[in-house]
Amino acid sequence: MIQVDNETQPGVCTLRLDRPEKRNALNAEVARALTAAIQAADGESGTKVIVLTGTGNTFSAGADLAALQRLATASFEDNLEDSRTLAGLFEAVYQADTPVVARVNGHAIAGGCGLAAVCDFVVTEPRSKFGFTEVRIGFVPAIISVYLLERFPESTVRGPFLTGAVFNAEEAHRLGLVTHLAPSGGLDETLEALVTSLGRETASSAVAATKRLLRSRHATKHAGRLEDAIRLNAEARGTEDCRAGVAAFLAKRPFPWASEWDAGRDSPNSSTQ
Repeated sequence: MIQVDNETQPGVCTLRLDRPEKRNALNAEVARALTAAIQAADGESGTKVIVLTGTGNTFSAGADLAALQRLATASFEDNLEDSRTLAGLFEAVYQADTPVVARVNGHAIAGGCGLAAVCDFVVTEPRSKFGFTEVRIGFVPAIISVYLLERFPESTVRGPFLTGAVFNAEEAHRLGLVTHLAPSGGLDETLEALVTSLGRETASSAVAATKRLLRSRHATKHAGRLEDAIRLNAEARGTEDCRAGVAAFLAKRPFPWASEWDAGRDSPNSSTQ
């Protein structure tokens, strides 16, 4: 589920989502395991960099199908607990004093995109795709919004959040979500250069203090915003649109809002210019 490698490269702990058959999708069990692994790595005195990546050719496709299927019958309390689990994972990354680097080795979608975006650095190559696709299935990118709106102006995230569109690595780099865009085939070389720079050129205590300083800018409001987002996340999962959207996604049929839009455009009273 989660591979931990802190021996291959001294000072670097690599945490690998290891569910290639599920495109490294997230569920509560995976989120809890990854949270624990991040916290353990952050607590190791010899670790100067934490790298998050995935097995195979996908970073993470977001929530797995079994987790989506449970939405149909989950209570608000169940959804609230699941929302807190996802928030706990993002918080583990955000609160880590050790720099966290996302090695995005392929698509990072929905929750997978959120996991990458909350990291300090994101390294990828042109073939990767990104997307906060929640609205396309009737859901809301609530939890990740807390972190991104602390880092970026609203105008940066408004388009990706409202359209739910999948965009390429070049666009992610232009927006600032990707910090290091490697040339094709150069993912690990670019990652190595960044890790070496962090390891050789910085003092761990100074980096940790700087990360705490950056977090302090939002400390008075962060917890409250996160709690609001957790509740919104849980509420959105129980809406009729979300349940209908998930059902359509799982059945591989058109989303109801697409059908409604098309029907309206085709009605005798509709007009086009």
